[in-house]
Amino acid sequence: MYDLASKCSVLLAKDFVHSAFTVILNEETRNSRSLYVEMNQTVITIYPHLKISKMYNFSFTEENCQVLEQSLENSTLSSRRGTNKIEVSDQKGVSVSCDFQYDLCTITLAGWHHGISAGLFGTNDNEAGNEWMVPNGSLTDNVQEFTQSWQVNKCSLVPKKEKPCPITAKQNICKAFFEEPHSLLR
Repeated sequence: MYDLASKCSVLLAKDFVHSAFTVILNEETRNSRSLYVEMNQTVITIYPHLKISKMYNFSFTEENCQVLEQSLENSTLSSRRGTNKIEVSDQKGVSVSCDFQYDLCTITLAGWHHGISAGLFGTNDNEAGNEWMVPNGSLTDNVQEFTQSWQVNKCSLVPKKEKPCPITAKQNICKAFFEEPHSLLR
């Protein structure tokens, strides 16, 4: 785990062999972020802070933005929207899920995406030694260099001012996510 010190849009994960998916964390205005998910010629942008999402399909000649509560007709993507959660998946084993209650998004890849993706989420090949690979194939152990290498737009890193959290605060976060009976992550 590490803090993302970038005020830039960064590539979290991309299939560099088949271009089956791309996931980008976009920096929005007023210190909010959105998640850009591209699968099967379709882009879904999820705005966790606003609890909404929009879809754009490249197979149409014009932009088709809609809230994902509507069905994605004629699409190979499936989506489910609950009160506090949205999940988008394709038939090739890529799933992106955002829980708005916890401000937490997860990406799940099926086995056939093993070793063909890279980004800030690592190489997805079960090798701990190459998780900090930068786009040119070299390795780094510097968080700033790693983050900056996966930026998708021109901008500068803004160093975060580190505030040490008391141990009890970290324990409370872990307890809320993993121990509370109502937590979906338990």
